Formats: sequence, C-alpha cells, structure tokens
Amino acid sequence: METIRVIIIDEQPLFREGIRATLQRMGNCEIIGESTDATEVLDIIRTNTADVALIDAGLTSSDPLEIARQTRHLAPRTAIIMLTPSEDEERLFQSIKVGAAAYYTRNITSEELVDAVRKVSQGEYLINDDVLSKPQLASRVLRSFHELTVEKEEGTPKDSYSPLSSREVEILDYIARGNSNKEIAKSLKISDQTVKNHITSILKKLSVSDRTAAVVHALRHGWIKINNEA
Repeated sequence: METIRVIIIDEQPLFREGIRATLQRMGNCEIIGESTDATEVLDIIRTNTADVALIDAGLTSSDPLEIARQTRHLAPRTAIIMLTPSEDEERLFQSIKVGAAAYYTRNITSEELVDAVRKVSQGEYLINDDVLSKPQLASRVLRSFHELTVEKEEGTPKDSYSPLSSREVEILDYIARGNSNKEIAKSLKISDQTVKNHITSILKKLSVSDRTAAVVHALRHGWIKINNEA
C-alpha cells in the first residue's frame, strides 16, 4: 500500500489535531507539514512531494485560494481538498477555478475525510458531486472555463496531446454543450449503447469519475471548446 503524503493548512489547532489523528489512523498516510503561513506552506510544497493538500477555506492569516492556486502551479499532481466553514456557492465556484479536487464543510466525518483523501490521491475529482447538484453552478463553471480557454488562445500553447480518440473528443464536445446520451446518439447516428461505451472509455482514460469532470479536464487542456451560440 503506497504512502499518501499530506500537508495540512488549517489555523485551528484542535481541528488540525483531529485531522492529523484521523489520517494517521489510516496506516498509510504521512503528514509532511502543517502551517497557516503562505510562504511556509509553499516552501513545503516546493521541497516535498505532497499527494494531498488540505486547505482551510476560511483562513484569515493567508489567502486560501491563492495558496491553492500556487500549489497547483508548483505541484500540479498535488490534489487539493478545500474545507469550508459553511456552504458557500461562491467559495465553491472559486475553489473549482483554482483546481480543487474536493470541497467539504468542516463538519465532514472522519470516515468521509479518509475516503476523500484516498480518492483524490488516486486522481479522482470529487468536487463534481457539488457541481452536479447545482445546475446553475455547473453552467457557470463551463462558461468560466470557456472564457479561460479563449483568453489563453493568444500566446499560450495548449497541451495538444490527447489520450482520446477523435470520436471520444467529439462526444465530449456534445456533452459540453449539454446533450444527453440519446441526443448524442441521434446526432452521430450511433446507438445509445455505443455512446455509453465511449463515455466509459473517456472516464477511464482521463481517470475521472463523471461527465462533468471529463468536460472540465478537456476544456483545461484545450481539447474542446464551447462556442458562444445563441
């Protein structure tokens, strides 16, 4: 069983102690650092290979979103879990924009935390559970990534390599436009089952758990676009 290396960024000592104790009981989790100071956190990120960063979204001593953003820049493979004081759709949206893999309120149970750390360390994108339960937020997320893609078209090269086939990219493009499996099948003149098979293949290749995660992943890498259509 591979060791999961975790950094904890939380300014409440008692809560931090609870997180540490919970993760240490996993048996394969190593806490490589704890801090609330942005400079110190980023130094730890630079000098260690963290699998997961747990960030208190309610930090007052530093900007938690900026810490998350810098972490993603310095260590793209480090999965970020944001722990928020309360349900906040704007904070959720901003967490998605900075690349968080999961977003939970601070009343998360020990079992949920352990499960989340294990899953995000393996590349799962749990934040989509929140997105899928809020259609308006999902639409806002897609628009935001579209705008980001447009901004980057001038001067910033995209990752041209895609593990997906041309048909899979085409299907992802339809998904990004809000089409159901049945609508995709009708447009491409293939069966519903064939569409399902392609989607299963897409999720496996991208190591994501659902359609929204696949679309966000593809938008980030510039493999698909969302055109402004009436």
